Amino acid sequence: MLTKQRLQEIERLQQECERHDGIQLKLNWDMLKKRESDQLDFFYYENDELAAFLGLYDFGSTVEVCGMVKPRERRKGHFDSLFHQGMNVAKQQGYKKILLNAPTGSEAAKAFLNKQGAEYAFSEHQMKWQQRPIEEAEGIILREATADDYKMRVRLTVTAFGLEEADAQEIENRVDQDSEAEMLMIEADGETVGKIRVDRQDGEAWLYGFSVLPERQGKGIGRKALRRVIKQLSATGHSVHLEVETKNDQALGLYESVGFKAVHSQDYYRYPF
Repeated sequence: MLTKQRLQEIERLQQECERHDGIQLKLNWDMLKKRESDQLDFFYYENDELAAFLGLYDFGSTVEVCGMVKPRERRKGHFDSLFHQGMNVAKQQGYKKILLNAPTGSEAAKAFLNKQGAEYAFSEHQMKWQQRPIEEAEGIILREATADDYKMRVRLTVTAFGLEEADAQEIENRVDQDSEAEMLMIEADGETVGKIRVDRQDGEAWLYGFSVLPERQGKGIGRKALRRVIKQLSATGHSVHLEVETKNDQALGLYESVGFKAVHSQDYYRYPF
């Protein structure tokens, strides 16, 4: 696992890059802090100071990639070296898809990705709930997931996110190993019809994997579930956040309707290999 010192070095470099470039990097801190090894992380030091970092984040057969370079150390080839190391490891690990992540406002990152032959795939919004009165949600039940819900969770992940079943199983298994994650199941009319995962840290609550069975969509169940979980989290003093792909107009509209607003966006590029 990454040492406390390494994590602090990554955080300091991230803060410096974000201040300099006026962007927000997506480094998947929830995954970084729970690494079992550092084989997916690549570092370059200059005079004992972290000058460049690249992280790989695996989601089943897909791996996402994000990195950064200290402003004064750019155009010296440091990141190129880390990037090629990372791509070699990704190929060796047998991933089927490599997605390169870049903040939407970073022209330098886009230039680098275009140079690598990467093609734009989609964008993703980070959204934050804007404080406002929220109605009570009747007609649904939110409950903690049990072992009996595993098959339904996998089914929901497959149908909602277009993943292969093996990838969905790997993702759900990882959630089960995360003691800090709270998996909630959504019930309506006496049946389990959806799920939503909540991760809390440093006063923030992030919602992941929100999904409702296709045949039960369009009936207000998702909106009610969101209102219920937002009300519970905001009552405990948490700010509420989530991520959604911009191509998913239906989900984007749903989140906006309950008070979420996009605050940052990331572009994803597919890397050819």
